[in-house]
Amino acid sequence: MERARSFMDIKEYEQAEEEMLKYLEAQPNDSKALELLGDAYSYQKEWDKAIEQYEILVEKVPDKANYHYKYGGALAMKAQSGSKLEALGLIGAMKRSFLNAVALDPAHIDAHWALVDLYVTLPGIVGGSFSKALKYADSLEKISEVDGYLAKGYIYEYDEEPKLAEKYYKLAIRVGGSVTCYDKLTGFYEAQNQPIEAISTLEKGQQKHQRNAMHYQIGKVCADYNIQLDKGEKCLKAYLANYAVTDGVPKEWAYYRLAQIYKHRKNKEKALEYIDKALAIRADFKQALKEKLLISKI
Repeated sequence: MERARSFMDIKEYEQAEEEMLKYLEAQPNDSKALELLGDAYSYQKEWDKAIEQYEILVEKVPDKANYHYKYGGALAMKAQSGSKLEALGLIGAMKRSFLNAVALDPAHIDAHWALVDLYVTLPGIVGGSFSKALKYADSLEKISEVDGYLAKGYIYEYDEEPKLAEKYYKLAIRVGGSVTCYDKLTGFYEAQNQPIEAISTLEKGQQKHQRNAMHYQIGKVCADYNIQLDKGEKCLKAYLANYAVTDGVPKEWAYYRLAQIYKHRKNKEKALEYIDKALAIRADFKQALKEKLLISKI
């Protein structure tokens, strides 16, 4: 068990799986081992195997909310990765699992989020309902105010109610102010084709959290929309100067965005310099290869 957990910690999921399979030969009813094996399968995106383990758990320990949630989550991931017909056949079990999780643990935040997402994304003909999604967002707000506001922002954005979506994303920032809150509002503004507002939100988030990744995001928006190019260049160079793997976005993407900025300025030499830096890191970088063709035509 401890070896398996150690392998999970370093993302060696196949080794964790092997340890649990051996362990379960001797201890087939150990619920923690069954859960760990299901988690190892989930991280490897082996949804059928994960579903099998979580289903066993739900049958063995029916009063544990998190087992129902994980079972529903594995079903949802299988639905996303399979055919539409197959997905339709899984909807009922997914919904029951998340509802069971909430019934067993009314404070289960992830299960509330799963129900919000399910009711928002399902077509009405198979049970989708914005009113039911809002019901669970209201419940979520009582457990975690910031999660409730984020859920309502998500629902109203999906329902094409931009003013209400913006309102709740801003409330989430006011109450919680996490990086996630700033990311959600930024993504909303980008989806609404409001780059100035997106940049302003990112700048406020960067000022509060001092996250290098936000330098990249600012540069990306500037490059995508051909606006505030000096600011975009400065932020991308700051991102590269302070880069760490934990920032999330690989360096080649920052070089790619700098190439875009110089392309917008009609500076072919500099644009090619940066696109070549991106391709030096990853020769099969499809977006960069396409961008190089565009730059060559300047």
